[in-house]
Amino acid sequence: MPIHCFDPLRGRVEIVLVDSPALEHNLVDDPSTRQVAVYLPEGYDDTSADYPVFIDLAGFTGSGLKHLSWQAFGESLPQRIDRLVSRGQMGPVVLVMPDAFTSLGGNQYIDSVALGRWEGFMFDDMLPAIEQRYRVRRGRDHRAVFGRSSGGYGALIYGMRHADKIAAVACHSGDMHFDLLYRGDFARTLDVLARHERRIDKFLAHLAQTPKLSGDEFHALLILAMAATYDPDPHSPAGIRLPFDVQTAVLDPAAWLRWLAHDPLTLVEQAPVQAHLRSLRTLFIDCGSQDQYALHYGARALTRRLEALDIPHRYEEFPDNHSGIDYRLDHSLPALYQAVT
Repeated sequence: MPIHCFDPLRGRVEIVLVDSPALEHNLVDDPSTRQVAVYLPEGYDDTSADYPVFIDLAGFTGSGLKHLSWQAFGESLPQRIDRLVSRGQMGPVVLVMPDAFTSLGGNQYIDSVALGRWEGFMFDDMLPAIEQRYRVRRGRDHRAVFGRSSGGYGALIYGMRHADKIAAVACHSGDMHFDLLYRGDFARTLDVLARHERRIDKFLAHLAQTPKLSGDEFHALLILAMAATYDPDPHSPAGIRLPFDVQTAVLDPAAWLRWLAHDPLTLVEQAPVQAHLRSLRTLFIDCGSQDQYALHYGARALTRRLEALDIPHRYEEFPDNHSGIDYRLDHSLPALYQAVT
């Protein structure tokens, strides 16, 4: 049985409101002013020291605010960092936990006309606000980003596209190999939509009224969120354009290529992406060998390609699935800290 953490926080949490022009006019009408939880380490108020910045990206249906929560037989993210610091496995950091939840259930942390320009939020709005308010070390060499699942995808994409702003990345069970990850849910998504005349607007209206999402409704919503992220259509309800025929589930090849353009297995073939990845001080990737979304196959394919391209990285595969794997942060966070200090 895991040991429960009874320790109070050694530092303190502040909630910052970031007014983000990058998120204005999103098609799901989510607020452009977002809460960002900031954990200031023990001793922050007693010294003039500055600190590296760690950015935490939550998984689908999650939020940085949730990572502050009490955990049975576990610990919150700030408690975990306190423990790692107290054991000498890493030093103190300013931990930034944005609330990036959307009305479609989650976030892949990339720019989308439907859900908002989340890359713009992170780098043009949130990071400058953090640097203005707190004593943090400036510049990419002192910034790390990490996450699991959708958050792991976001962290990896930031390493692929924004290594001029981020020096260290940890991707835990991140979304990749879209052919395996998403296509199996397309027909099941249509089965759910069929209950609502195969109309996305009617399905979303139903969700707004139901007291509880069923499992198949949740997975349908996830596919709709991915459509709004990877191939949004400003003329469709909530910007959602599906990559298949709603009667037959036959894939639209052109639309699917637009999805695949965001797959890390596609992106890694681009020379600018390879240059960004090579410039990282640390690229940490891991995945459970029993991942129920088959993400271990994508992780293996990606890391095999990284090896062939001679891009430095660290890959670990462990005997577990996609759920309840926060303990893996004990492996990545010290590596990130070493990279940014």
